[in-house]
Amino acid sequence: MKTALALRHIDFEDLGTLEPLLRERSFEVRYLDPAVEDLSQVDAIASDLVVVLGGPIGAFDDALYPFVADELHFMEQRLASGRPLLGICLGAQWIARLLGAAVVPMGFKEIGFGPLTLTDDGLDSVLAPLAGVPVLHWHGDRFDPPPRSRLLARTERCAEQAYAVGDPVLGLQFHLEVDVGRMERWLVGHCCDLAQAGIDPRTVRAEAKRHGAALAEAARRTIGTWLDWNNL
Repeated sequence: MKTALALRHIDFEDLGTLEPLLRERSFEVRYLDPAVEDLSQVDAIASDLVVVLGGPIGAFDDALYPFVADELHFMEQRLASGRPLLGICLGAQWIARLLGAAVVPMGFKEIGFGPLTLTDDGLDSVLAPLAGVPVLHWHGDRFDPPPRSRLLARTERCAEQAYAVGDPVLGLQFHLEVDVGRMERWLVGHCCDLAQAGIDPRTVRAEAKRHGAALAEAARRTIGTWLDWNNL
């Protein structure tokens, strides 16, 4: 059986709609919480797939949260192996940082559902099914595209939304994985973000209901194709 290891930093920011897809493709899915579990005892190369999920801390909060150093070391080993690595939101920022790109605050938060604008490279990539499909945005930092990467997507508020480094490494600033059936957990768990940004949770709830089915199908096609390209 193939194995997928997901590094999860907050309970409700999980694999969402991607977990059933992985199980259908004969993956054994395991979650690990780097804040309380010892990553130094985990082989970064052994899993067929590693996914680094999102979280509310910053990409350079090493001094505030000591576990970050261990997680970055784990990710560095994974990158060096050339084996498939998917970073979502914070995960994508950490990959960009490890590859030498800048990660900086935007000065505002991009929160809510909205479509991506795919670059020419993006239209010719696994992200093609996401063209015109609103995805969930929930971040206040942004990354520069890492060296030797291809920029795949942007939005009006954030010019860098996705990148790929070859086929094995995919970084997504947005959340294509969100299961809108559990959207209420996001709205409660990130209520302070919504309040600070002046966003009514009823707006995001309505957007989730409107776009959830299309996003789930597009996410399935996107990640399914990416797994195929990596022989998974």
